[in-house]
Amino acid sequence: MASTTLRRFATRAELQTAVEERLQQVLTGAAGDRPAVMLSGGSTPIPAYQTLATRRLKPAPGLALLFSDDRYVPSDSDQSNYHQSRALFTSLGVSPDQVLRIRTELPLADATADSEQRLTQLLDGGRRIQLGLLGMGADGHTCSLFSAADLERAHGRLAISVHRPDGRDAVSVTPTVLERVEQLVFLIAGADKRTALAGLLRRSSELTAWQAVRGCQAVEVWADATALDP
Repeated sequence: MASTTLRRFATRAELQTAVEERLQQVLTGAAGDRPAVMLSGGSTPIPAYQTLATRRLKPAPGLALLFSDDRYVPSDSDQSNYHQSRALFTSLGVSPDQVLRIRTELPLADATADSEQRLTQLLDGGRRIQLGLLGMGADGHTCSLFSAADLERAHGRLAISVHRPDGRDAVSVTPTVLERVEQLVFLIAGADKRTALAGLLRRSSELTAWQAVRGCQAVEVWADATALDP
């Protein structure tokens, strides 16, 4: 069962700065290896990507980028995590092959199979996912895993399609992928996350986010004070 470590930040701005600093270290290969980095969407990491895009960083050789999940929408949609992160990829100068985006121009089943295949190639090739960022909804979901049924369908898979509660489809990584991430970090901010965050910290078996990561070695939770304090 995963151990959990809480890192508390006084403000969302301080949390975002910490995300920027850690991402910069990994993206530029400060550890001297060929990292893979899993990005998430959300109101905390997306501004961090946009700030990093202004720094013209030199990426680590062979850097690979993937997403925890993405909505099944056109790649230029404002609802697309890939689209919202594109400025970072452009600034880094990475090739399209280095970004394992969800190919939403394909039929949903094909886009899911394509993601499964490329994740298999990445992981079977011995690549390390050095850093993985996760969000968590106020309902306790993470990635696009919303329920026990989603987790059951994810068993033995690297990617699955999900029909989200908001009516949109999405493609999500699975707990099998999360277990391969060396530093897995939940980024949580806002008072609306307090109940779900409390459940995560007490390892509630009823919380989908905890069930998704319980098989990992270690999980870090980076949270601002509004998500922690009553």
